[in-house]
Amino acid sequence: MVSKNTICLWYDGTALDAATFYAETFPDSAVGAVHRAPGDYPSGKQGDVLMVEFTVMGIPCVGLNGGPEFKHSEAFSFQVATDDQAETDRLWNAIVGNGGQESECGWCKDKWGLSWQITPRALMAAVTDPDRAAAKRPFEAMMGMGKIDIAAIEAARRG
Repeated sequence: MVSKNTICLWYDGTALDAATFYAETFPDSAVGAVHRAPGDYPSGKQGDVLMVEFTVMGIPCVGLNGGPEFKHSEAFSFQVATDDQAETDRLWNAIVGNGGQESECGWCKDKWGLSWQITPRALMAAVTDPDRAAAKRPFEAMMGMGKIDIAAIEAARRG
């Protein structure tokens, strides 16, 4: 890999499937090299896919098929800034509709357990408004949402 810093994500034999989904779903994403194990290892055999190099929205990643021992958690997530409701809906629905799981405040998990924050730019602008009262209203509105509704956030910001 060219990058000096790469995110390594652990999978249980599904790194190539995950990387392919990310490449098909997110802009500026692609599957790069697929590396097969040169010998048997605790969770696989010689010739199995061991590592997959890929990018997610320009971020270099490696998917390691390390086995069932470690799981993803909400302690790590990709935060995706969206420009409008259509993009928010498309990404959220792609993740959740492909075996993923809805959560709160714009968070969801893909079917591999990796967490995503699908975060409209309008939400970030609203909750960081220098007028603290104007920031509090959309923040409180967000707290009751799964997928973010930009129109509701903007209405809350206006009061």
